[in-house]
Amino acid sequence: MQIRTRPVAARDEARWRALWAGYLAFYQTTLPDEVTDLTWRRLLDAAEPVHCLVAEAGGEILGIVNYVFHRATWTASSYCYLEDLFTAPEARGRGAGRALIEAVYAAARAAGATRVYWLTHESNATARQLYDAVAENAGFIQYRKTIAP
Repeated sequence: MQIRTRPVAARDEARWRALWAGYLAFYQTTLPDEVTDLTWRRLLDAAEPVHCLVAEAGGEILGIVNYVFHRATWTASSYCYLEDLFTAPEARGRGAGRALIEAVYAAARAAGATRVYWLTHESNATARQLYDAVAENAGFIQYRKTIAP
């Protein structure tokens, strides 16, 4: 099976939304429809620093990756945060996740970013096997606090 990656397009909205819903369900969370709608619009807006790629084979979209470029305080270049990566359950183990990560690496190189990084839950053992093969675990622990507007 040949997996190809490409930027998301407006015609991909239904499949992106289905995969996005699967991603949120995987992490046992929900978002207001307004946030999903805004995220979709941002992904299609060339002026935004947030981007999306899809992995497809045989005309079927198997996975998505959303990523963001941002400035950093430790370098003159930018960094790339791989924010969301999800492949359809039936597509797992077929190379879509790896292809999406490699495509983000290529996009980061093209944009002059010097680092790609991401987070995953410690219990995400299946994905961590892939992540351990394509990147290094820097050993950091995430702390966060939600700030209400």
